[in-house]
Amino acid sequence: MKKIVLILSLLCLPFLAGGCGSDDRAELTVYNWGDYMDPEVIAQFEEEYNCRVNYETFTSNEDMYVKVKNSSDTYDVLVPSDYMIERLISEDMLRPITKDNIPNLANIDTSAQNLPFDPGNQYSVPYFYGVLGIVYNTAQVTDSVDSWNLLWNDKYASKILMYDSIRDSMGVSLKRLGFSMNETSEANINAARDALIAQKPLVMAYVTDNVKSLMASGDAAMAVVYSGDAAIIMSETDNLDFAVPKEGSNAFYDNFVIPKNAQNPELAEQFINFMLTPEIAARNIEYVGYSSPNTPALALLDASWSDNSGFNIDKEDLARSEIFKDLPSDVMDIYNRAWTEINVSK
Repeated sequence: MKKIVLILSLLCLPFLAGGCGSDDRAELTVYNWGDYMDPEVIAQFEEEYNCRVNYETFTSNEDMYVKVKNSSDTYDVLVPSDYMIERLISEDMLRPITKDNIPNLANIDTSAQNLPFDPGNQYSVPYFYGVLGIVYNTAQVTDSVDSWNLLWNDKYASKILMYDSIRDSMGVSLKRLGFSMNETSEANINAARDALIAQKPLVMAYVTDNVKSLMASGDAAMAVVYSGDAAIIMSETDNLDFAVPKEGSNAFYDNFVIPKNAQNPELAEQFINFMLTPEIAARNIEYVGYSSPNTPALALLDASWSDNSGFNIDKEDLARSEIFKDLPSDVMDIYNRAWTEINVSK
């Protein structure tokens, strides 16, 4: 989740489970993005299934991967993004999903299934999705917001916020130049680097969590953000809108997976199936703000959600977007060097 998160560091949720003392209930350990699931639905699952959920959070796919790969801690449910799921599958770190145990998979739109990172959804179950774009102040931005070129327009000098993420900001520059967000050519990656260095004097800051306050205050005119974060910002601030540039962007898919060393895989599948229940999925949508492929859940939402361009992603925008791939380490070395050079540039 190239997402803006409220970081929680919870080894367990005492307010959900009645404390962390020992008891004879089954335990489920979930590792998820921060602020990416309504705590009340976790409490409901605990009650209905007579279990205790230990809930931990991470701030990036990479942090999650390192913890799962190297720690002695074990997890029953993870919620990684597309390219990380691809890596986990390739390294034989996931259990196949027993689909008979997840009948609510029938609620998931087919457009979010059978994607390249997990053909046939053998190892993953869709949860949320979104697309990278530009949230902008309609009172300050007088140009059409239809191209990444807008971020290089000196009319908006010191009013532009970029996303402090290597794949995302490099991806924006690559798409603007007509390249893939999964570019592997060193020359093309360096061209994207050079364009970001040239843009640097126009940029107020590279941001993550503080984008909300900067856009709400009017200090910034536009920001590169993911659609769900834009949806939340727009719901709380007037004069904001969201657009996906015509050159295309990144579409992400966050899915439930079960690690190969899960201690309670059957309960994990019950948890995933529970989260795909329309009423539960709708509550998570309202809490998180990202787009959901759960078709029956969408019908339960307030009408205002359909008017929010950050939540109601245009199908054509999604079709023009690419899913990140798990790039080889030598290619990522090129990206990392480019990112370092961008960060140290004036």
